[in-house]
Amino acid sequence: MTVSSAPGKVYLFGEHAVVYGEPAVPCAIERRATVSVEPREDDRIRVEARDLSLDGFTVEYSGATDGHPDVNVPTPLVEAAMGYIDAAVEQALDAADSREVGFDITVESDIPLGAGLGSSAAVVVAGIDAATRALGVDLDAEEIADRAYRAEYEVQDGQASRADTFCSAMGGAVRVEGDDCRTLDAPNLPFVVGFDGGAGDTGALVAGVRELKERYEFAADTVETIGDIVREGERLLADADPADAPDDELLAELGNLMDFNHGLLEALGVSSRSLDNMVWGARMAGADGAKLTGAGGGGCIVALDPTPETETGLRFTPGCEDVFRAELATEGVRVEAERAVDFRGEREDA
Repeated sequence: MTVSSAPGKVYLFGEHAVVYGEPAVPCAIERRATVSVEPREDDRIRVEARDLSLDGFTVEYSGATDGHPDVNVPTPLVEAAMGYIDAAVEQALDAADSREVGFDITVESDIPLGAGLGSSAAVVVAGIDAATRALGVDLDAEEIADRAYRAEYEVQDGQASRADTFCSAMGGAVRVEGDDCRTLDAPNLPFVVGFDGGAGDTGALVAGVRELKERYEFAADTVETIGDIVREGERLLADADPADAPDDELLAELGNLMDFNHGLLEALGVSSRSLDNMVWGARMAGADGAKLTGAGGGGCIVALDPTPETETGLRFTPGCEDVFRAELATEGVRVEAERAVDFRGEREDA
């Protein structure tokens, strides 16, 4: 069995605007999705997902990725999860130049599904890495990021950006602007994440922003302004020493930009009452700044606070179901256990 993991992420700045070619700065966090893969001799795929829904699920189907399984779980999130797993398998088979192999796949994750923390990107990145390694193909992180982006692009009907998948594959803080992706030297920022227990509909939220942008010139200007916020935030990070803890001045300036960013996202209609409650709960508790992270509509907010006050405040904020501190994940996709298999079914521990 080959096992790989990849981290989730929070957006420091730039979600939604990144879809339109503006820059974004996501940061990988130490919440991981782990994918275990074992090739099998037939072309059937068996998926056990222990953490992608409240009860988990197990499905088995044939024909490699030619069709989706009939999943007897009444949630579109599970259907979406299967779409991402299928797309990851398709990319792995393409990388290995193979079509005559199936997989037993187990997915475990401590990233809330659909909550804006990059769960789908982490599953796709880890899945591609594990499956290609299991077939004897070793891809570098940048190729995994590219293939993971193609998988998400397919599942999201062309509305994906490279931000989530590049961040998950590379780790740390990254900057993404269109096809230009690169890592950033950034200090370990004191992230606090609040979770309302829900999830937004990414496709509908992205479509809503697109409609506003096409209808109103000021909405298009709003998207561009988010890009300006990202550039200013990137300048602040570039001036900081990544080896040192961020000082009060840096946190205050980054926090101000996060507050601006949230206000603009709220104006674009992608926030929600629970997200706004958590943002204001964090600010009132003394956070340097707070904003939603991800597509919005529900899910998570991210705040900056080196003290325990924001965690405490969010625990007493109506609508906040969970709160945790998130360390920067300096390592992206990684192999946890590896056993190669050739196409004759012979195995060799790596």
